[in-house]
Amino acid sequence: MTVGARRFLAVDVGGKRTGLALGDSLTRMAMPVEVLHVPKGPMLLDAIVKAVRAHAPDAIVMGLPLNMDGSEGPAVAHAREFAAEVRARTGLPVHLQDERLTSFEADQRMARTGRTHGEKKELRDALAAAALLEDFLRTSA
Repeated sequence: MTVGARRFLAVDVGGKRTGLALGDSLTRMAMPVEVLHVPKGPMLLDAIVKAVRAHAPDAIVMGLPLNMDGSEGPAVAHAREFAAEVRARTGLPVHLQDERLTSFEADQRMARTGRTHGEKKELRDALAAAALLEDFLRTSA
């Protein structure tokens, strides 16, 4: 990677699945990597730490679940707490990015692909993580 380019791991935490994507500040593009089938809590934190070791990002981007009107609901506090735990365990900077409409964007990307409902469900979270990271790279990195 070119000097000055930064590599990011996006983490889109969901209720049952967590999507991961990788991207960098040079290309400003993101690619879905995998979906973790791990419940929220210590096991998910361990899985994210393992992904960080495997992919060696310079920083992490996590979704911030704002309400559609931009206000903060109870889920935002939980996201901030979890981001702090990820930061403490990995030693990496963690950026929070508005995740509104990233799942919708993932669904739009999969429309008319010919994939079954089950295949789409499996990919949705990683694609949402990629959309989250692309938003971050477009506006912040």
